[in-house]
Amino acid sequence: MAGAIDFDQFLAVDMRVGRVTRVDAFPEARKPAWKLTIDFGEQIGVKRSSAQVTNYAPEELEGRLVVAVVNFPPRQIGPFMSEVLCLGASDEAGRIILLEPRSEVPLGARIH
Repeated sequence: MAGAIDFDQFLAVDMRVGRVTRVDAFPEARKPAWKLTIDFGEQIGVKRSSAQVTNYAPEELEGRLVVAVVNFPPRQIGPFMSEVLCLGASDEAGRIILLEPRSEVPLGARIH
């Protein structure tokens, strides 16, 4: 378990809901990954992410709501600039299962 943080530190992490609008192959990545284009609504706009979620087929990802951290600095991953970090949990087989709302919520909705 990681060390304790205070509530203000938690509030500094801006987690938002977005919809995957496009999935592209990322053969240049060291670890298998997809390039995701994610729409976070009018306020945040469209962002891109490198996501190691190749246990999902592209058609399973397109249109899916996801939860991502949107206020980390962009990170260069090979030739690709990843702007947001999609959140997920590892299952028993080590696959990353994306976090997603159980119901439709507005794009850009903040996670509290």
